[in-house]
Amino acid sequence: MKKKNTLFGRLAGIGFLAFVMVSTGQVMAQEYSPGPNLGVKAGVNFSQLYVDQPNVVDQDMKAGYHIGLFGKIPVNDFLAVQPEVLYSNVGARITYGGSDLASVLGIEEGKVRFNLNYVQVPIAVVANLGPFNVHAGPYLSYLVGANVKNLKTAGLNASQIAELDTDSFNRLDYGVLGGIGVNVDAFTVGARYNYGLRAVGDSGLAGSLTNNSKNGVFQLYVGFGL
Repeated sequence: MKKKNTLFGRLAGIGFLAFVMVSTGQVMAQEYSPGPNLGVKAGVNFSQLYVDQPNVVDQDMKAGYHIGLFGKIPVNDFLAVQPEVLYSNVGARITYGGSDLASVLGIEEGKVRFNLNYVQVPIAVVANLGPFNVHAGPYLSYLVGANVKNLKTAGLNASQIAELDTDSFNRLDYGVLGGIGVNVDAFTVGARYNYGLRAVGDSGLAGSLTNNSKNGVFQLYVGFGL
C-alpha cells in the first residue's frame, strides 16, 4: 500500500510541477501561442480494450468522460509544450462465448463491463498552424478506481466478477497520444487518440479476462481559458 501511495504522490507531483511552470511562463505564452494558455478542459471518451482471445465473441466501445486542467508553455512562434492533469473514465464491454479451455481459466459465457478511472498526465508537443494545432506526446496514468460489472450472469461467476477491484489491475498505465485542435479566442476544441502501451489486467481472473489488452481511447474535448 505504501508503494502505491508513493507512485500516486509522484504522479501528482509531476502535475503540480508542470502547472507551476505554466504559471511562471503565462505572460510569454500569451504572446506566442494562440488560444488559451491555462484553463479547464472536459470531453467524452470512446474507449476499447481490444481483447484478443478466441472465446471473445463481441467487443463494444464504452462511452466515458474526462475533465481537468491544461497549460501551454511556448517554445517559439511555432511550437509549445502542453502539460495536462486529467481525471479520465475508460473501459469496454466484452462478450465472452465460453469454451472448455475458457472454463479452466475461470471464463464462461457472459458479458462484462470494465470501468477504469485514471488520473492522467499527458505532455504534448504542440505545433501551431494559425488557429489550428497538431499535438503529440506521451502520457502517464495512475488507476484510482476500477469497477467490473457482470451484465449477463447466466454463465460467468457473478461473485468472482464482483470481487474484481482496483487491486486486480495494473495501477500504472502509459502510452502515446496524438490529435488536432482549433483555437478560437479563449476556447479550444479538438480530438485526440490515446494508445496504451501497458497491459490493463494484472493477474488472476482480471488478467485472463483482458488477456494482455491495452487501453485505446478516442477523445473529443472543449477547453476554456482561465
